[in-house]
Amino acid sequence: MTADSAAALLGDAVDRFCSEVTASLLEVTGVRSGELGASAADLAGDVTVEAYRIACAFIDSDGRHSDDELWPLITTFGGRFDTQLSGATPGQVRQTDLLRGAARWLDRPSDLFAILVGADHANGTEHALGYYRRAMEIAHTIVALDVITTEGELAAIERFRSTLLGRIGPAGAPRDDSPAADTAGSGGDADTASEEGAAGGSAEPLPPPRPLEELMAELDSLIGLAEVKAEVRRLTDLIRVGQLRAEHDLPVADRSNHLVFTGNPGTGKTTVARLLAEIYRTLGVVERGHLVEVDRSALVAGFVGQTAPLVTKRFDEADEGMLFIDEAYSLVRGSESDFGREAVDTLVKLVEDRRDRVVVVVAGYPDEMSAFLDVNPGLRSRFPRTVFFPDYSTDDLVGIFELLADKSGYELGDDARTRLAEVLDAVPREQGFGNGRLARNLLEETMVRHAGRVVALDEPSRDDLAVLTAEDIPDEPPGHR
Repeated sequence: MTADSAAALLGDAVDRFCSEVTASLLEVTGVRSGELGASAADLAGDVTVEAYRIACAFIDSDGRHSDDELWPLITTFGGRFDTQLSGATPGQVRQTDLLRGAARWLDRPSDLFAILVGADHANGTEHALGYYRRAMEIAHTIVALDVITTEGELAAIERFRSTLLGRIGPAGAPRDDSPAADTAGSGGDADTASEEGAAGGSAEPLPPPRPLEELMAELDSLIGLAEVKAEVRRLTDLIRVGQLRAEHDLPVADRSNHLVFTGNPGTGKTTVARLLAEIYRTLGVVERGHLVEVDRSALVAGFVGQTAPLVTKRFDEADEGMLFIDEAYSLVRGSESDFGREAVDTLVKLVEDRRDRVVVVVAGYPDEMSAFLDVNPGLRSRFPRTVFFPDYSTDDLVGIFELLADKSGYELGDDARTRLAEVLDAVPREQGFGNGRLARNLLEETMVRHAGRVVALDEPSRDDLAVLTAEDIPDEPPGHR
Protein backbone atom coordinates (compact mmCIF):
# COMPACT_ATOMS: atom_id res chain seq x y z
CA MET A 1 0.00 0.00 0.00
CA THR A 2 1.26 3.48 -0.86
CA ALA A 3 1.84 6.26 1.66
CA ASP A 4 -1.21 8.08 0.24
CA SER A 5 -3.53 5.12 0.78
CA ALA A 6 -2.12 4.60 4.30
CA ALA A 7 -2.82 8.24 5.03
CA ALA A 8 -6.34 7.82 3.66
CA LEU A 9 -6.86 4.87 6.00
CA LEU A 10 -5.85 6.92 9.04
CA GLY A 11 -7.66 9.99 7.75
CA ASP A 12 -10.94 8.08 7.47
CA ALA A 13 -10.64 6.82 11.04
CA VAL A 14 -9.83 10.31 12.30
CA ASP A 15 -12.77 11.81 10.36
CA ARG A 16 -15.19 9.33 11.91
CA PHE A 17 -13.81 10.03 15.40
CA CYS A 18 -14.03 13.80 14.97
CA SER A 19 -17.52 13.72 13.47
CA GLU A 20 -19.09 11.47 16.12
CA VAL A 21 -17.31 12.89 19.16
CA THR A 22 -17.93 16.51 18.13
CA ALA A 23 -21.64 15.79 17.62
CA SER A 24 -21.82 14.06 21.01
CA LEU A 25 -20.13 16.93 22.81
CA LEU A 26 -22.37 19.49 21.14
CA GLU A 27 -25.39 17.50 22.25
CA VAL A 28 -24.36 17.08 25.88
CA THR A 29 -22.85 20.53 26.50
CA GLY A 30 -23.80 23.02 23.83
CA VAL A 31 -21.31 25.72 22.88
CA ARG A 32 -23.31 28.32 24.77
CA SER A 33 -22.13 26.91 28.10
CA GLY A 34 -18.63 28.19 27.37
CA GLU A 35 -17.31 24.95 28.79
CA LEU A 36 -15.37 24.01 25.70
CA GLY A 37 -14.95 27.20 23.78
CA ALA A 38 -16.80 29.98 22.06
CA SER A 39 -17.97 28.18 18.96
CA ALA A 40 -18.60 24.85 17.33
CA ALA A 41 -15.40 25.41 15.35
CA ASP A 42 -13.42 25.66 18.57
CA LEU A 43 -15.01 22.45 19.78
CA ALA A 44 -14.20 20.63 16.54
CA GLY A 45 -10.59 21.79 16.92
CA ASP A 46 -10.42 20.37 20.44
CA VAL A 47 -11.66 17.01 19.17
CA THR A 48 -9.10 17.01 16.32
CA VAL A 49 -6.33 17.56 18.86
CA GLU A 50 -7.74 14.62 20.82
CA ALA A 51 -7.53 12.38 17.75
CA TYR A 52 -3.96 13.58 17.15
CA ARG A 53 -2.96 12.69 20.72
CA ILE A 54 -4.44 9.21 20.41
CA ALA A 55 -2.56 8.60 17.16
CA CYS A 56 0.73 9.90 18.59
CA ALA A 57 0.33 7.80 21.74
CA PHE A 58 0.05 4.58 19.75
CA ILE A 59 2.92 5.49 17.44
CA ASP A 60 5.01 6.01 20.58
CA SER A 61 3.76 2.83 22.28
CA ASP A 62 6.58 0.63 20.98
CA GLY A 63 9.18 3.42 20.70
CA ARG A 64 9.88 2.69 17.03
CA HIS A 65 8.34 5.74 15.30
CA SER A 66 8.61 4.08 11.89
CA ASP A 67 8.22 5.81 8.53
CA ASP A 68 5.16 3.61 7.87
CA GLU A 69 3.48 5.28 10.85
CA LEU A 70 4.83 8.80 10.53
CA TRP A 71 3.98 9.52 6.88
CA PRO A 72 0.23 8.93 7.48
CA LEU A 73 0.41 11.02 10.67
CA ILE A 74 2.08 13.91 8.82
CA THR A 75 -0.36 13.74 5.91
CA THR A 76 -3.46 13.40 8.09
CA PHE A 77 -2.75 16.12 10.65
CA GLY A 78 -0.25 18.38 8.91
CA GLY A 79 -3.00 20.31 7.17
CA ARG A 80 -5.60 20.18 9.96
CA PHE A 81 -3.91 22.58 12.31
CA ASP A 82 -0.69 24.54 12.55
CA THR A 83 1.91 22.14 13.96
CA GLN A 84 5.50 21.16 13.34
CA LEU A 85 4.10 18.37 11.19
CA SER A 86 3.27 20.63 8.26
CA GLY A 87 5.69 19.83 5.45
CA ALA A 88 7.89 17.69 7.72
CA THR A 89 9.51 14.36 6.93
CA PRO A 90 9.58 11.34 9.27
CA GLY A 91 13.24 11.99 10.00
CA GLN A 92 12.52 15.56 11.04
CA VAL A 93 9.61 14.45 13.27
CA ARG A 94 11.87 11.95 15.02
CA GLN A 95 14.28 14.77 15.85
CA THR A 96 11.54 16.78 17.63
CA ASP A 97 9.73 16.20 20.92
CA LEU A 98 6.35 15.70 19.25
CA LEU A 99 6.19 11.98 20.02
CA ARG A 100 8.50 11.66 23.00
CA GLY A 101 6.53 10.31 25.95
CA ALA A 102 3.23 10.48 24.06
CA ALA A 103 2.31 6.93 25.16
CA ARG A 104 1.71 8.24 28.68
CA TRP A 105 -1.46 9.84 27.34
CA LEU A 106 -3.09 6.39 27.21
CA ASP A 107 -3.19 6.03 30.99
CA ARG A 108 -5.49 8.94 31.87
CA PRO A 109 -8.98 9.63 30.47
CA SER A 110 -9.11 12.99 28.72
CA ASP A 111 -11.31 15.90 29.83
CA LEU A 112 -13.50 15.51 26.74
CA PHE A 113 -14.05 11.84 27.47
CA ALA A 114 -14.82 12.61 31.12
CA ILE A 115 -17.53 15.06 30.02
CA LEU A 116 -19.20 12.34 27.92
CA VAL A 117 -18.98 9.81 30.76
CA GLY A 118 -20.60 12.28 33.15
CA ALA A 119 -23.40 13.03 30.70
CA ASP A 120 -24.06 9.32 30.14
CA HIS A 121 -24.21 8.74 33.86
CA ALA A 122 -26.72 11.55 34.28
CA ASN A 123 -28.86 10.92 31.21
CA GLY A 124 -28.57 7.20 30.46
CA THR A 125 -26.97 7.85 27.07
CA GLU A 126 -24.01 6.06 25.43
CA HIS A 127 -21.89 8.89 24.04
CA ALA A 128 -18.75 7.66 25.85
CA LEU A 129 -19.17 4.27 24.23
CA GLY A 130 -19.17 5.98 20.83
CA TYR A 131 -15.95 7.78 21.78
CA TYR A 132 -14.46 4.44 22.85
CA ARG A 133 -15.31 2.71 19.58
CA ARG A 134 -13.95 5.50 17.39
CA ALA A 135 -10.82 5.93 19.51
CA MET A 136 -10.12 2.19 19.31
CA GLU A 137 -10.54 2.43 15.55
CA ILE A 138 -7.72 4.99 15.45
CA ALA A 139 -5.64 2.75 17.72
CA HIS A 140 -6.09 -0.33 15.55
CA THR A 141 -5.41 1.70 12.41
CA ILE A 142 -2.10 3.02 13.74
CA VAL A 143 -1.03 -0.46 14.81
CA ALA A 144 -2.06 -1.83 11.39
CA LEU A 145 0.38 0.53 9.64
CA ASP A 146 3.36 -1.52 10.84
CA VAL A 147 4.12 -4.73 9.00
CA ILE A 148 4.70 -6.55 12.29
CA THR A 149 2.44 -5.90 15.27
CA THR A 150 4.62 -5.74 18.37
CA GLU A 151 3.80 -6.84 21.92
CA GLY A 152 4.30 -3.22 22.99
CA GLU A 153 1.52 -2.10 20.66
CA LEU A 154 -0.82 -4.84 21.86
CA ALA A 155 -0.08 -3.91 25.47
CA ALA A 156 -0.83 -0.27 24.66
CA ILE A 157 -4.20 -1.20 23.15
CA GLU A 158 -5.02 -3.12 26.32
CA ARG A 159 -3.97 -0.17 28.53
CA PHE A 160 -6.11 2.23 26.54
CA ARG A 161 -9.09 -0.11 26.48
CA SER A 162 -8.87 -0.61 30.24
CA THR A 163 -8.54 3.14 30.82
CA LEU A 164 -11.70 3.91 28.85
CA LEU A 165 -13.87 0.96 29.83
CA GLY A 166 -12.88 1.41 33.45
CA ARG A 167 -14.64 4.77 33.34
CA ILE A 168 -17.49 3.76 31.03
CA GLY A 169 -18.67 0.84 33.18
CA PRO A 170 -20.22 2.88 36.01
CA ALA A 171 -21.82 5.17 33.43
CA GLY A 172 -23.92 2.38 31.98
CA ALA A 173 -21.90 0.63 29.29
CA PRO A 174 -23.52 -2.57 28.04
CA ARG A 175 -23.11 -5.45 30.43
CA ASP A 176 -24.55 -8.86 29.60
CA ASP A 177 -27.06 -10.27 32.09
CA SER A 178 -27.84 -13.45 30.17
CA PRO A 179 -27.77 -16.93 31.75
CA ALA A 180 -24.61 -17.66 29.77
CA ALA A 181 -22.82 -14.85 31.58
CA ASP A 182 -24.00 -16.22 34.92
CA THR A 183 -22.59 -19.64 34.07
CA ALA A 184 -19.29 -18.17 32.97
CA GLY A 185 -19.06 -16.14 36.14
CA SER A 186 -18.81 -19.31 38.18
CA GLY A 187 -15.27 -19.74 36.91
CA GLY A 188 -15.74 -23.46 36.29
CA ASP A 189 -15.82 -25.28 32.98
CA ALA A 190 -19.42 -25.01 31.82
CA ASP A 191 -21.30 -27.85 30.14
CA THR A 192 -20.63 -28.16 26.45
CA ALA A 193 -22.92 -26.51 23.95
CA SER A 194 -25.31 -28.81 22.16
CA GLU A 195 -23.95 -30.23 18.94
CA GLU A 196 -27.40 -30.47 17.38
CA GLY A 197 -27.54 -28.28 14.30
CA ALA A 198 -23.90 -27.27 14.74
CA ALA A 199 -23.04 -27.98 11.13
CA GLY A 200 -26.06 -26.33 9.67
CA GLY A 201 -28.48 -29.17 10.47
CA SER A 202 -30.92 -26.73 12.04
CA ALA A 203 -33.06 -24.50 9.86
CA GLU A 204 -33.32 -21.90 12.61
CA PRO A 205 -31.77 -18.57 11.60
CA LEU A 206 -28.76 -17.47 13.59
CA PRO A 207 -29.22 -14.58 16.00
CA PRO A 208 -27.07 -11.54 15.16
CA PRO A 209 -23.51 -11.58 16.52
CA ARG A 210 -23.19 -10.05 19.96
CA PRO A 211 -21.30 -6.73 20.14
CA LEU A 212 -17.63 -7.07 20.93
CA GLU A 213 -17.94 -4.77 23.96
CA GLU A 214 -20.64 -7.04 25.40
CA LEU A 215 -18.49 -10.14 24.94
CA MET A 216 -15.48 -8.44 26.49
CA ALA A 217 -17.60 -7.31 29.43
CA GLU A 218 -18.69 -10.91 29.95
CA LEU A 219 -15.06 -11.99 29.80
CA ASP A 220 -14.17 -9.37 32.40
CA SER A 221 -16.96 -10.62 34.66
CA LEU A 222 -15.27 -14.00 35.09
CA ILE A 223 -13.65 -14.49 38.48
CA GLY A 224 -9.83 -14.41 38.36
CA LEU A 225 -8.06 -15.38 35.10
CA ALA A 226 -6.35 -12.00 34.64
CA GLU A 227 -3.64 -13.30 32.29
CA VAL A 228 -6.13 -15.38 30.31
CA LYS A 229 -8.33 -12.32 29.79
CA ALA A 230 -5.33 -10.29 28.66
CA GLU A 231 -4.34 -13.01 26.17
CA VAL A 232 -7.86 -13.12 24.70
CA ARG A 233 -7.74 -9.36 24.23
CA ARG A 234 -4.35 -9.62 22.52
CA LEU A 235 -5.74 -12.26 20.17
CA THR A 236 -8.72 -10.03 19.42
CA ASP A 237 -6.49 -7.06 18.67
CA LEU A 238 -4.20 -9.11 16.41
CA ILE A 239 -7.19 -10.28 14.37
CA ARG A 240 -8.62 -6.78 14.04
CA VAL A 241 -5.28 -5.29 13.01
CA GLY A 242 -4.76 -8.07 10.45
CA GLN A 243 -8.21 -7.43 9.00
CA LEU A 244 -7.50 -3.72 8.66
CA ARG A 245 -4.25 -4.43 6.83
CA ALA A 246 -5.94 -6.93 4.51
CA GLU A 247 -8.75 -4.47 3.72
CA HIS A 248 -6.14 -1.98 2.49
CA ASP A 249 -3.88 -4.41 0.61
CA LEU A 250 -1.13 -4.36 3.21
CA PRO A 251 0.82 -7.60 3.72
CA VAL A 252 -0.51 -9.64 6.62
CA ALA A 253 1.62 -12.11 8.55
CA ASP A 254 0.19 -15.63 8.29
CA ARG A 255 -1.18 -16.45 11.75
CA SER A 256 -3.02 -19.49 12.97
CA ASN A 257 -6.18 -18.99 15.03
CA HIS A 258 -5.84 -22.45 16.61
CA LEU A 259 -4.90 -22.52 20.29
CA VAL A 260 -3.62 -24.71 23.10
CA PHE A 261 -5.28 -24.28 26.50
CA THR A 262 -3.34 -25.73 29.42
CA GLY A 263 -4.18 -25.97 33.10
CA ASN A 264 -5.91 -28.05 35.73
CA PRO A 265 -9.60 -29.00 35.45
CA GLY A 266 -12.21 -26.44 36.42
CA THR A 267 -10.18 -23.34 35.51
CA GLY A 268 -12.70 -22.01 32.99
CA LYS A 269 -11.19 -23.37 29.77
CA THR A 270 -14.52 -24.36 28.22
CA THR A 271 -16.19 -21.14 29.35
CA VAL A 272 -13.45 -19.01 27.78
CA ALA A 273 -13.49 -21.15 24.61
CA ARG A 274 -17.22 -20.54 24.21
CA LEU A 275 -16.75 -16.79 24.60
CA LEU A 276 -13.79 -16.82 22.21
CA ALA A 277 -15.89 -18.66 19.60
CA GLU A 278 -18.45 -15.85 19.83
CA ILE A 279 -15.70 -13.24 19.60
CA TYR A 280 -14.37 -14.92 16.45
CA ARG A 281 -17.88 -14.80 14.99
CA THR A 282 -18.29 -11.11 15.81
CA LEU A 283 -14.92 -10.40 14.17
CA GLY A 284 -15.91 -12.41 11.09
CA VAL A 285 -13.36 -15.20 11.53
CA VAL A 286 -16.14 -17.81 11.54
CA GLU A 287 -19.76 -17.53 10.49
CA ARG A 288 -21.60 -19.44 13.24
CA GLY A 289 -19.41 -19.13 16.33
CA HIS A 290 -20.72 -22.23 18.11
CA LEU A 291 -18.63 -24.58 20.27
CA VAL A 292 -18.43 -28.34 19.82
CA GLU A 293 -16.64 -30.04 22.71
CA VAL A 294 -15.22 -33.54 22.26
CA ASP A 295 -12.75 -35.88 23.93
CA ARG A 296 -10.97 -39.08 22.91
CA SER A 297 -14.16 -41.15 22.95
CA ALA A 298 -15.72 -38.89 20.32
CA LEU A 299 -12.72 -39.10 17.99
CA VAL A 300 -11.23 -42.58 18.25
CA ALA A 301 -13.07 -45.66 16.94
CA GLY A 302 -12.43 -49.30 17.79
CA PHE A 303 -11.93 -50.70 14.33
CA VAL A 304 -9.72 -50.10 11.30
CA GLY A 305 -10.99 -47.40 8.96
CA GLN A 306 -13.48 -45.83 11.37
CA THR A 307 -11.37 -43.21 13.15
CA ALA A 308 -10.67 -40.82 10.24
CA PRO A 309 -14.36 -40.56 9.29
CA LEU A 310 -15.20 -39.98 12.96
CA VAL A 311 -12.74 -37.08 13.23
CA THR A 312 -14.08 -35.65 9.95
CA LYS A 313 -17.61 -35.86 11.35
CA ARG A 314 -16.60 -33.74 14.37
CA PHE A 315 -15.08 -31.14 12.06
CA ASP A 316 -18.32 -31.11 10.07
CA GLU A 317 -20.27 -30.48 13.29
CA ALA A 318 -17.93 -27.62 14.19
CA ASP A 319 -18.03 -26.08 10.70
CA GLU A 320 -17.79 -22.25 10.91
CA GLY A 321 -17.31 -22.51 14.67
CA MET A 322 -14.89 -23.92 17.21
CA LEU A 323 -13.87 -27.52 17.94
CA PHE A 324 -12.71 -27.92 21.54
CA ILE A 325 -10.76 -31.16 22.20
CA ASP A 326 -10.47 -31.76 25.93
CA GLU A 327 -7.64 -33.92 27.29
CA ALA A 328 -6.20 -34.01 23.77
CA TYR A 329 -3.05 -35.75 25.03
CA SER A 330 -5.15 -38.89 25.65
CA LEU A 331 -5.26 -39.41 21.89
CA VAL A 332 -1.66 -40.66 21.99
CA ARG A 333 -1.64 -42.58 25.26
CA GLY A 334 -2.49 -45.96 23.80
CA SER A 335 -0.26 -48.61 22.28
CA GLU A 336 1.29 -48.44 18.84
CA SER A 337 -1.75 -50.31 17.46
CA ASP A 338 -4.15 -47.82 19.07
CA PHE A 339 -6.20 -45.71 16.66
CA GLY A 340 -5.53 -42.50 18.58
CA ARG A 341 -2.53 -41.74 16.42
CA GLU A 342 -4.69 -42.09 13.34
CA ALA A 343 -6.97 -39.49 14.93
CA VAL A 344 -3.98 -37.16 15.39
CA ASP A 345 -2.85 -37.60 11.79
CA THR A 346 -6.37 -36.84 10.56
CA LEU A 347 -6.58 -33.88 12.94
CA VAL A 348 -3.38 -32.36 11.53
CA LYS A 349 -4.69 -32.65 7.99
CA LEU A 350 -8.12 -31.19 8.73
CA VAL A 351 -6.72 -28.36 10.86
CA GLU A 352 -4.83 -27.22 7.76
CA ASP A 353 -7.51 -28.01 5.16
CA ARG A 354 -10.27 -26.24 7.10
CA ARG A 355 -8.30 -23.48 8.79
CA ASP A 356 -10.63 -20.84 7.33
CA ARG A 357 -13.77 -22.65 8.55
CA VAL A 358 -12.98 -24.27 11.91
CA VAL A 359 -10.95 -22.95 14.83
CA VAL A 360 -9.51 -25.80 16.92
CA VAL A 361 -8.59 -25.56 20.59
CA VAL A 362 -6.77 -28.50 22.21
CA ALA A 363 -6.72 -28.58 26.00
CA GLY A 364 -5.15 -30.48 28.88
CA TYR A 365 -2.44 -30.52 31.54
CA PRO A 366 0.66 -28.42 30.64
CA ASP A 367 3.32 -31.17 30.55
CA GLU A 368 1.08 -33.65 28.77
CA MET A 369 0.07 -31.09 26.15
CA SER A 370 3.69 -30.20 25.46
CA ALA A 371 4.40 -33.88 24.81
CA PHE A 372 1.27 -34.14 22.68
CA LEU A 373 2.43 -31.34 20.37
CA ASP A 374 5.69 -33.24 19.75
CA VAL A 375 3.93 -36.42 18.58
CA ASN A 376 3.33 -35.18 15.04
CA PRO A 377 5.69 -32.74 13.25
CA GLY A 378 2.72 -30.73 12.01
CA LEU A 379 1.04 -30.17 15.35
CA ARG A 380 3.22 -27.56 17.00
CA SER A 381 3.39 -25.34 13.91
CA ARG A 382 -0.41 -25.38 13.62
CA PHE A 383 -0.90 -24.58 17.31
CA PRO A 384 1.69 -21.84 17.89
CA ARG A 385 -0.02 -20.07 20.78
CA THR A 386 -0.60 -21.51 24.26
CA VAL A 387 -2.88 -19.96 26.88
CA PHE A 388 -2.18 -21.09 30.45
CA PHE A 389 -5.08 -21.21 32.91
CA PRO A 390 -3.65 -20.95 36.43
CA ASP A 391 -5.26 -22.47 39.51
CA TYR A 392 -7.67 -20.18 41.31
CA SER A 393 -6.53 -18.51 44.50
CA THR A 394 -8.40 -19.16 47.73
CA ASP A 395 -10.13 -15.77 47.42
CA ASP A 396 -11.21 -16.65 43.88
CA LEU A 397 -12.61 -20.00 45.03
CA VAL A 398 -14.51 -18.36 47.88
CA GLY A 399 -15.97 -15.97 45.32
CA ILE A 400 -16.99 -18.86 43.04
CA PHE A 401 -18.51 -20.71 46.01
CA GLU A 402 -20.51 -17.62 47.00
CA LEU A 403 -21.70 -17.05 43.44
CA LEU A 404 -22.92 -20.63 43.12
CA ALA A 405 -24.51 -20.50 46.58
CA ASP A 406 -26.35 -17.30 45.71
CA LYS A 407 -27.79 -18.92 42.58
CA SER A 408 -29.13 -21.71 44.78
CA GLY A 409 -30.67 -19.30 47.29
CA TYR A 410 -28.02 -19.58 50.00
CA GLU A 411 -25.73 -17.04 51.59
CA LEU A 412 -22.54 -17.38 53.61
CA GLY A 413 -22.33 -16.22 57.18
CA ASP A 414 -19.09 -14.52 58.18
CA ASP A 415 -17.99 -17.53 60.21
CA ALA A 416 -18.71 -19.82 57.27
CA ARG A 417 -16.65 -17.63 54.93
CA THR A 418 -13.68 -17.80 57.29
CA ARG A 419 -14.04 -21.56 57.69
CA LEU A 420 -14.39 -22.04 53.93
CA ALA A 421 -11.14 -20.16 53.29
CA GLU A 422 -9.35 -22.35 55.85
CA VAL A 423 -10.61 -25.55 54.20
CA LEU A 424 -9.61 -24.35 50.71
CA ASP A 425 -6.18 -23.20 51.90
CA ALA A 426 -5.49 -26.72 53.16
CA VAL A 427 -6.03 -28.35 49.74
CA PRO A 428 -2.69 -28.89 47.91
CA ARG A 429 -2.43 -27.12 44.55
CA GLU A 430 -1.15 -30.04 42.49
CA GLN A 431 -1.97 -31.63 39.15
CA GLY A 432 -5.63 -32.50 39.14
CA PHE A 433 -6.63 -29.76 41.56
CA GLY A 434 -10.34 -29.27 40.91
CA ASN A 435 -10.63 -25.47 41.02
CA GLY A 436 -14.21 -24.46 40.06
CA ARG A 437 -15.40 -28.06 40.22
CA LEU A 438 -13.93 -28.38 43.69
CA ALA A 439 -15.89 -25.30 44.79
CA ARG A 440 -19.08 -26.74 43.29
CA ASN A 441 -18.59 -30.12 44.98
CA LEU A 442 -17.81 -28.42 48.26
CA LEU A 443 -21.02 -26.39 48.04
CA GLU A 444 -23.09 -29.49 47.35
CA GLU A 445 -21.68 -31.23 50.44
CA THR A 446 -22.20 -28.04 52.46
CA MET A 447 -25.85 -27.96 51.41
CA VAL A 448 -26.28 -31.59 52.51
CA ARG A 449 -24.79 -30.84 55.92
CA HIS A 450 -26.90 -27.69 56.22
CA ALA A 451 -30.06 -29.67 55.46
CA GLY A 452 -29.17 -32.24 58.13
CA ARG A 453 -28.73 -29.45 60.69
CA VAL A 454 -31.84 -27.45 59.79
CA VAL A 455 -34.22 -30.41 59.57
CA ALA A 456 -33.68 -31.03 63.27
CA LEU A 457 -35.00 -27.57 64.18
CA ASP A 458 -38.62 -27.31 65.32
CA GLU A 459 -39.51 -24.13 63.45
CA PRO A 460 -36.60 -23.02 61.26
CA SER A 461 -36.62 -19.33 60.31
CA ARG A 462 -35.83 -17.88 56.91
CA ASP A 463 -32.25 -17.25 58.03
CA ASP A 464 -31.96 -20.82 59.30
CA LEU A 465 -32.98 -22.07 55.86
CA ALA A 466 -30.80 -19.69 53.83
CA VAL A 467 -27.64 -18.91 55.83
CA LEU A 468 -24.72 -21.37 55.74
CA THR A 469 -22.67 -21.46 58.94
CA ALA A 470 -19.18 -22.67 59.79
CA GLU A 471 -20.49 -26.03 61.03
CA ASP A 472 -22.02 -26.67 57.59
CA ILE A 473 -18.62 -26.48 55.88
CA PRO A 474 -17.02 -29.97 55.67
CA ASP A 475 -13.47 -30.46 56.96
CA GLU A 476 -12.27 -31.15 53.42
CA PRO A 477 -13.83 -31.22 49.95
CA PRO A 478 -15.68 -34.44 49.12
CA GLY A 479 -13.51 -37.01 47.35
CA HIS A 480 -10.29 -35.22 48.32
CA ARG A 481 -7.36 -37.36 49.44
